[in-house]
Amino acid sequence: MSEPSYLREEPYTELTVVEVPGTPAAVVEARDVPMAELPALFDATFSGLFPVLSEAGVEPAGPAFALYTRQPSETVDLQVGIPISAGLTNAQPISGGHIVIPSELPAGSMAVSSHLGGYDGLGETWAQLLKDAVAAGHHPGLPFIELYVTEPSPEADPADMRTDLFITLE
Repeated sequence: MSEPSYLREEPYTELTVVEVPGTPAAVVEARDVPMAELPALFDATFSGLFPVLSEAGVEPAGPAFALYTRQPSETVDLQVGIPISAGLTNAQPISGGHIVIPSELPAGSMAVSSHLGGYDGLGETWAQLLKDAVAAGHHPGLPFIELYVTEPSPEADPADMRTDLFITLE
């Protein structure tokens, strides 16, 4: 399976609109997650997700992501997962009381920009992407997606990290 054209080596340094194809995914869905609990959710999801995929004979088909289904407040509703080569056929429990379920990254027109640096600066990049999209005459909607181009790890230097941000355009 070839990588979709929106997955590219060089960062998106300015607002770009891309057509994103629907892509099968394996995710953990969570609702009303306090912001402070997101790192634990991500850690539990990714430590349990890869063994489930391996056991199911399903290959990752792109970088890990978080898909937000509502505007964040003190809490968020999201799916944390990974695009896969073929659809997962059944739900699988993992540690922490989470369940890996089949899903799909949605298709459609999306505005994209890259965030370079640690996760603590994501809010500013999101705000700039939203401002730029509106200024360009677009109508941003939900969901919005963080694609973790640089694999997160405790050893990673935050200065070297890249996260591509996608906003659905209505």
